[in-house]
Amino acid sequence: MMFGTAGEMMETKSPEWIKEMIGFMTDLDRELTETGEMVFNEGLQDGDAAKLVRLVDGVPVTTDGPFAEAKESLIGFWVLDVADEARILEIAGRIVRYSGVVEVRPVGVAPEVA
Repeated sequence: MMFGTAGEMMETKSPEWIKEMIGFMTDLDRELTETGEMVFNEGLQDGDAAKLVRLVDGVPVTTDGPFAEAKESLIGFWVLDVADEARILEIAGRIVRYSGVVEVRPVGVAPEVA
């Protein structure tokens, strides 16, 4: 998972850097598709386009925007099927050059119900 905002990127990065980053992401997606490791990926709109649904007194209530205390929001993600942890960390190590931080998590397993 990558975090950040497109707005901040446009304000702080040069057009050349942005073009390089987009080229890297396009090439990475192609590579992961060709190796069969890509399951699914998607970029997301900035957090200010988010809607939050909370349960308030038993009733779902919708509000605009991400959590106010969040400094970073999810901007995109990949679901990959890789051979081992070393491979996913190698991929994340390439992405982090452009995102500053990459969160890696295994797919969850549903709890057993008795």
